[in-house]
Amino acid sequence: MLLIGAILLLVFGVLGPTWGAFVIVVAAVIEVGETAFWIWLSKRRRVRVGAETLIGARATVATACRPEGQVRLRGELWQARCESGADPGEAVVVRGRDGLTLLVDRV
Repeated sequence: MLLIGAILLLVFGVLGPTWGAFVIVVAAVIEVGETAFWIWLSKRRRVRVGAETLIGARATVATACRPEGQVRLRGELWQARCESGADPGEAVVVRGRDGLTLLVDRV
């Protein structure tokens, strides 16, 4: 955006040719530096996706898990297995997974 402003200042004759060229070079350097900074910042952390990221999360039982049922986690329904059993509305914690079935325990 800064580079566009500098080019417009030169085109409309607000700056002379010498100052205009200097301002455009400075604006271009700032734009490249800002772009490099945002690229570096975006690559600092890895994206966390998949069922592995659910381990340790708290969920709410949607259908009775005796031993299999469903839990609601982050707005999604997941198949779940709770060996100790859990009734709808109870809080459970995800301790692992077996394929796409979450292994949960009562809190």
